[in-house]
Amino acid sequence: MTVADLYIRVSTDEQADKGYSQRDQEERLRKYCAINSIDIRKVIFEDHSAKTFNRPQWNSLLAELSKSKGKHTSLILFTKWDRFSRNTSDAYQMIGRLSKWGIEPQAVEQPLNLEISENKIMLAFYLATPEVENDRRALNVKQGMRRARKEGRYMGRAPYGYDNKTREDGSKYIVPHPKESPMMRWIFQSIVDGVFAPDQIRKMVNDKGLMISKSNFYREVRNPVYCGKIVVKQYKDEDEQLVDGQHEPIISEVLFYDVQDVLSEKKRVLRVQAVKVCAVLPLKGFLQCDKCDRPLTGSGSKGRSGFYYYYHAQGAYGCGCRYKADEMNKEGAKMLKKYIPAAGMIELYKTVVSDIYRIYKGSSHVGRREISEEISKLNAKLANARDMLFDEKLDHDDYKIMKRECEEKLKRLELVLTEAKVQNSNQLSIDNMLVKAIEALSKLNELFLDGDILKKREVLGSIFREKLGFDGLDYRTGRISEPAKLIFQINKELRRKKNGKECKPLHLSRSVLRAGIEPALRLREQDFKSCVSTSSTI
Repeated sequence: MTVADLYIRVSTDEQADKGYSQRDQEERLRKYCAINSIDIRKVIFEDHSAKTFNRPQWNSLLAELSKSKGKHTSLILFTKWDRFSRNTSDAYQMIGRLSKWGIEPQAVEQPLNLEISENKIMLAFYLATPEVENDRRALNVKQGMRRARKEGRYMGRAPYGYDNKTREDGSKYIVPHPKESPMMRWIFQSIVDGVFAPDQIRKMVNDKGLMISKSNFYREVRNPVYCGKIVVKQYKDEDEQLVDGQHEPIISEVLFYDVQDVLSEKKRVLRVQAVKVCAVLPLKGFLQCDKCDRPLTGSGSKGRSGFYYYYHAQGAYGCGCRYKADEMNKEGAKMLKKYIPAAGMIELYKTVVSDIYRIYKGSSHVGRREISEEISKLNAKLANARDMLFDEKLDHDDYKIMKRECEEKLKRLELVLTEAKVQNSNQLSIDNMLVKAIEALSKLNELFLDGDILKKREVLGSIFREKLGFDGLDYRTGRISEPAKLIFQINKELRRKKNGKECKPLHLSRSVLRAGIEPALRLREQDFKSCVSTSSTI
């Protein structure tokens, strides 16, 4: 008597659990076997797609048949050929493989005698039809998703900082997550600020509850969805493009592109620093040996009564210098006192910053005019490239590269110009900001002595933009931030002795500008923002 294995397949787990297809297939196969006097050896239930034969239950059956070589069964029955496979080439290979073992696959509702050559035409039809249906369905889905992206709809699972929502009509959309979106906004701003390295920023948000892996972190900070844009990828003759999304942006476009410049190293950040540092080594990562010009690290040595901590050279390449951590920390606290506004200088500091602000506001139209001129030059460059393309003096691929680069620059310049106009239209009152900044600056020493390790390093990072040199006795500062530089200049003038002799000067490197009016008058926009927002950093 003929012995058969019944193969019953549906595409998903949900169909297997809630649908009727499997039970219906089994009933029809058993009825067919009863009518044709076929013994049933086993019934195989599958809940995987038929696009490939990489299916768990099918692989188990195939391994069993490979060992027996058709001794226990001679038929594999299923209802239709689309239950067997939806891939024509794979199906032919599998049929040939089973035939070598003396096993015949057969569809009870589409029976074919494969020994008759003409029936192979019908077999090709039965196998190709479901494959064509799959391809057409996949193409329709792909085109529909591409059309939705072009209309600004975000497709798929919401990224970090957003949440998936469904409207009453069933359409999907994303909205900022109330807890995650502020964290994502802080991530982007922190990368631009340069106080912490990107991976340290990721670890900090992980500690705050936003668990994100390293690969996902770098993918997300490069995702323009956060500035309200949707990426429509290249397809056939269509180039990749960015369209305005229908969702609410978390950050501005200017901030997003600034982050991309930092990540691609087109924009040099002022400073990065590690976070996980021992509490008794707050200066770790900020120091550099004056003797060998190498960075100093820090570590603890175990003694009889406990651990003793030192700042020392790294590895075997340093000069072997070694300094006690507690003494260097005390000297660091003394050094910070020099950047605390002196008594009576608060009003002077306010006056200087206010003057800088007025000069900046008065000359902002000059910057806008320069941006407009640059935009005009880029447009003229594009027009010239088009003329050269029409005259066949420029290759089409070269034109596409030039066009993409010019359009990218134009987009960035237009964003900067728009932001400048908005800032100019908003008459910002800086009085309250100055008061907060002065209060924070007046507590620099206390923040460093009493704050936790993170607060101490934030204080150091907000002032020193390069490593501090140490010669064993005193610190030599590198480039410092604009607020600290301005305070030091004013303090220096206020502390002059009446007999003309000055106090011992601070060992500033040549990278720090001398005191005077000219540097302050030419304070850049980002430096001014740093002056009036010191309180938020510290």
